[in-house]
Amino acid sequence: MLAEPPRVGPRSAVGRLPMLAGAAAALLTGLYGGLALLIPAIPAPETFPREHGPLMALGFLGTLICLERAVALRSRWGYAAPALSALGAVCLAAGAEKPGQVALTAGAGWLVGIYLALLGRRLSRETLLQLGGALAWYVSGLLWLGGRPVSELVAWFAAFQVLTIAGERLELAHVTVLRPGVARGLLAAAAPLGLGAVYSVWDPVTGARITGVGLLAVAAWLAWYDVARRTVRAHGLPRYTAVCLLAGYGWLALSGVLWTATGLASGSYLYDAALHAVFLGFVMSMVFGHAPVILPAVLRIRLPYRPILYAPLALLHVAVALRVAGDLAGVGAVRTAGGVLAEAALLMFAGCAVTLALRPPTERRQR
Repeated sequence: MLAEPPRVGPRSAVGRLPMLAGAAAALLTGLYGGLALLIPAIPAPETFPREHGPLMALGFLGTLICLERAVALRSRWGYAAPALSALGAVCLAAGAEKPGQVALTAGAGWLVGIYLALLGRRLSRETLLQLGGALAWYVSGLLWLGGRPVSELVAWFAAFQVLTIAGERLELAHVTVLRPGVARGLLAAAAPLGLGAVYSVWDPVTGARITGVGLLAVAAWLAWYDVARRTVRAHGLPRYTAVCLLAGYGWLALSGVLWTATGLASGSYLYDAALHAVFLGFVMSMVFGHAPVILPAVLRIRLPYRPILYAPLALLHVAVALRVAGDLAGVGAVRTAGGVLAEAALLMFAGCAVTLALRPPTERRQR
């Protein structure tokens, strides 16, 4: 009797590749759109620069978060979330804006369902925080479908990503045996994120200022209580991850200051600095730090740590510093240089990750 061939579905690494490909498409088109915004002379389809923000925040990062949560759920129905998000990203990149908005919003709604299922298994503060992030994405999608411009949705995008990351860090912070009051402190710190996003529906400036208070409060909590304060004195991957996290918390704090001070209404340069401090300096630093752990869990392939990973990390933070400095000084050339270097850092990290993952095991052991 012949053995039954192995099933290939979303639970297998091969079955997850189309979803990862959708995220990659969102990343590449989003990066190209960002480059076209920095250098208008670069030819690009109109949809790329127009959808730069949603492609990066929802199409790329949203799909990765959905995929990681679906893997954690360990139930086949959960994979509808990353599938819908990836489909929305591809539609958005192809210029089909309305289908892209619908699919991305549906993916967010499915992600809410995943968190509700996880809460049904075990009620926890960290999952509640992440559920708040998914709800922020879902509401932003509904507002987007209702005709709100992306510029009025950035508080919702920030709440989605910061709450998701804060929830994941709280889960790991329990390794240090946090007191219950300390964990509740993060919930209190994160509350202005949701409040600011909601208030931005009626008053975007005041809503952005309230969101900025939340960004500052969450950054302070993470910088003080995160286990990264201890692991930064370790070696290898734990230290690398800690460096990524602590550097990211610095950018999160700066973004909180900028959001609170400007309300995202003090000109295009300060607006650019406020957004990229959080979405590039903070969020992408978190991606760099968590990738060696999350990608193997999602794709079932090893991503061994090597010191070369510090190269794209250093380039990323130099790039963000240049971009923010150029914005604050009103020097367009410095801002553009920072933006271009940041894109190079993201591509460099992707190249390092692929190279390390594909190296033969024997070669890995020799290093």
